[in-house]
Amino acid sequence: MRICIVGAGKMGSFLADTMCLLHDVAIYDTDLHKLQYVFNTRRLTTLDEIREFNPEMLINAVTLKYTLKTFEEVLPYTSERCMLSDIASVKTGLLDFYKRSGRPYVSTHPMFGPTFANLRELRQNHAVVINEGDHLGRVFFKDLYGTLGLQLHELSFEEHDEMMTYSLSIPFVSTMVFAACMKYPDAPGTTFAKHLAIAKGVLSEDDYLVSEVLFSPYTPEKVDNVITQMEDLLEIIKRRDSSEMSKYLNRLRENIK
Repeated sequence: MRICIVGAGKMGSFLADTMCLLHDVAIYDTDLHKLQYVFNTRRLTTLDEIREFNPEMLINAVTLKYTLKTFEEVLPYTSERCMLSDIASVKTGLLDFYKRSGRPYVSTHPMFGPTFANLRELRQNHAVVINEGDHLGRVFFKDLYGTLGLQLHELSFEEHDEMMTYSLSIPFVSTMVFAACMKYPDAPGTTFAKHLAIAKGVLSEDDYLVSEVLFSPYTPEKVDNVITQMEDLLEIIKRRDSSEMSKYLNRLRENIK
């Protein structure tokens, strides 16, 4: 299959590297530096080159903020039969775009970083394949992610964004509170160092991604629950109630089993 990946960032380059031995893969980016270390893959720097390549599948791997804009820009340079695909971590607006385009489409989300994941060992990681869109496109990505050993989930667009809000909003908010309270970033202690590493990773994420996750309609409920839990914990601490603290800690242990 002729596959054009738009965006030669970490994920775009990883996908090209993963697929290039089985497919005719091209990767498009206007930043020549990003294309410098792409191998076994055609390097495209103009939209006209995308037209000449005539991809059968176009995978949009640009930063979330520019996903829809990039689709609109590239679409006129692809054929009506070209299947559109994205790997966006937040799917807001994508279903409406796909329906307007009239093209076959498949949407997925490889949930492995690249902030924290080892892209060479992914077997403990997950991927979502949206259960709407083209059947053959879904089969293609399930096979691709399956060969990487990823744990697969099939969700609708709405279910995906609700799940992402749960899995990201609570860690994001907790990490932001940790960072907001930071006074001695070089404090000793293994636990502190691990939390600090997580905070640096989260805060290295794209601002638009963090905002989109936190601005989800599902987020306020999650944040309200965080505040409630913090208030309960604060009361126990103020009372120095050892018995209630033990009960509270046991509830937490049950939650994370």
